[in-house]
Amino acid sequence: MRGLVVLLALVLGLGMAQDKKLKACFIYIGPIGDIGWTFAHNEARLAAEKAIPGLETKYVESVKPSDTGAVVDRLVGEGCNVIFTTSFDFMDATLEAAKKYPDVIFAHASGFKRAPNMATYMADFYQVYYLNGLMAGALTKSGKVGYVGAFPIPELKRHISAFALGVRAANPKATVNVKWINAWFDPTKAREAAEALIAEGNDILAFTEDTATVVQTAAKKKIPSFSHYNSMYKFAPDYVVSGQLVHWEKIYIDFLKKVQNGTYTNKNLQNVDYWWLLREGAVELGAQVGMPINPKYADALKKATMTVNGKKMSVYDRVMELLKDMSSPNPKFDPFTGPIKDRNGVLRIPAGKRASVAELTSMQWVAPGVVGQVADEPK
Repeated sequence: MRGLVVLLALVLGLGMAQDKKLKACFIYIGPIGDIGWTFAHNEARLAAEKAIPGLETKYVESVKPSDTGAVVDRLVGEGCNVIFTTSFDFMDATLEAAKKYPDVIFAHASGFKRAPNMATYMADFYQVYYLNGLMAGALTKSGKVGYVGAFPIPELKRHISAFALGVRAANPKATVNVKWINAWFDPTKAREAAEALIAEGNDILAFTEDTATVVQTAAKKKIPSFSHYNSMYKFAPDYVVSGQLVHWEKIYIDFLKKVQNGTYTNKNLQNVDYWWLLREGAVELGAQVGMPINPKYADALKKATMTVNGKKMSVYDRVMELLKDMSSPNPKFDPFTGPIKDRNGVLRIPAGKRASVAELTSMQWVAPGVVGQVADEPK
């Protein structure tokens, strides 16, 4: 009889566990139609919904950082048991929410603060930016490459520096000229900054802003540019050279499956930090998916040469060689391998050392070749 009671309890317990639905909710900094960051997260949300049976999702778009707590309160009230906050600006509010709701699982994109019920994650572009920098350095005729930056946070300093290191590897005298717009989503500011950079003689453009504005503005002046977050090739097929493409779904599906099978709980996320790169397939080099380099620029990149370990090779071959290496299980190359000094001459990465994830995610300095004011830059 006692065995029957235990069996019934186990069956009822299993039934209750199966009845508990996985409801993942997403808080976005911008609108889902931005073509950039938020659009990419939302596409990944939809992909996760398709890939994971029983998963229910919800999102709230265009959330101001100051409203994060109130939005979390609402989502928890609506039964969300996993909440993804998808902007660096949400970091501190997410940590507070994790303390307030210890039974809810939180994951924060691009930050570095964690808790027992709060993980962090990032599909990072620094490797891809280096490769695009090689191409930009090879293609510029003026030696001036323009960059429209959103905010001078560690993420952008890391990306701009990787880009500049690539530019300088292909073209040692070239510069990367940055204009900050202090906005993630502002087509007007992005257009104005792009136009100003072009007027100043920059003949290649790259950017961090969540629309295709920079690509479109550059194309009107017949200036090459690079996609950011999603394929922007369709907006300027003659002028998008390559770009940084993201696959957030790789992280979301992995994370949510581990929540579903009990690997991740609200008590063991303190050290869970996804730092997924080319190797994991979380990011991709490309003008569009499956097109690492726009064929229209292949010949120019094959004719352009650079010196690698004392030997000349085409920039095209170098890009493809490094792409293959950094996509492999054990990459030999990393853009942030020392010795690297910052633009003020301070040694930041010693010879033979690679920057750690912690150093990259808290990076305040910028690399040589970057021109323009950068807030919070150490001297």
